Amino acid sequence: MTIQQLEYIIAVSKYKHFVKAAEVCGITQSTLSSMIMKLEQELDVTIFNRNTHPVELTPMGEKVIQQAKVILYNTAQLKEMVMSEKETKVGNIQLGIIPTVAPYLLPKLFKKIMESDSGIQLQVSELSTALILDKLLKAELDMAIITSPSQNDQLLEIPLYYERFVAYISPLDPLFQEQEIVSSKMPTKHMWVLKEGHCLRNQILHFCKIKSHFSPIYEAGNIDNLIRVVDENYGYTIIPELHIDLLSEHQKNNLRPLNSPQIVREIALVFRKDYVKEGLINGLVTLIKQIIPEKMVDERLKKFAIKL
Repeated sequence: MTIQQLEYIIAVSKYKHFVKAAEVCGITQSTLSSMIMKLEQELDVTIFNRNTHPVELTPMGEKVIQQAKVILYNTAQLKEMVMSEKETKVGNIQLGIIPTVAPYLLPKLFKKIMESDSGIQLQVSELSTALILDKLLKAELDMAIITSPSQNDQLLEIPLYYERFVAYISPLDPLFQEQEIVSSKMPTKHMWVLKEGHCLRNQILHFCKIKSHFSPIYEAGNIDNLIRVVDENYGYTIIPELHIDLLSEHQKNNLRPLNSPQIVREIALVFRKDYVKEGLINGLVTLIKQIIPEKMVDERLKKFAIKL
């Protein structure tokens, strides 16, 4: 039984003519008749008396039509409810975000939400990627901002922006004399990194072709600590592009571009495939686009709204 079949029998009951009903439904008379016969066989009833002109309902057919109208009414209500949910731009968002993105987005995002009076109520949890994915799958989070890809086919990913990495080098380190750094040949001896569990750490080690058995003497919990260690000691670390604005003018002298290869991460908005609040997603993305430098924003987001 399908919604289409119910629409067909209601059309025949209304117009009392198979040809006229087929024209209104936009199908051939043979297709309409075939679909109605299949429904009658499935229900094991005769809905129409085909020997009368105009076509009449059988006593059981009248009961079927009454129930079919109720079903179609409820179906229309369901569609309207879903559409309303999709289009709403007001509501609560349970958002997860990884620690290596949070410092650059959250302060400005909270400010934008308050200034814009957008109607979005944001509740944020700063978590590791693994915990975020687990909570998304359990529907304990509505959406999350993480590095892509999530490698989970139960989730949808919308690229938000692309961020380069740069080297932050102590003036005491020999690398400081270089104008740019070849990322594939960076020495590991004086490299300061984030602790295990940060996806940023894994990405950097991968791009820089550093072996998995690399064992640093200190693994920081956040990027600010890495910078402080470099400032007070020697060596270098790798930081994301958006962290540059948090540095002093003096500290910015310690930056060097990374090339061969250039290290770039994709930051994405991730949510379950059954999430329907399209309006809330677009409302949040619109605010994020106002925070991120335009050159970093995904080209598709500049042109198109997100459609679920």
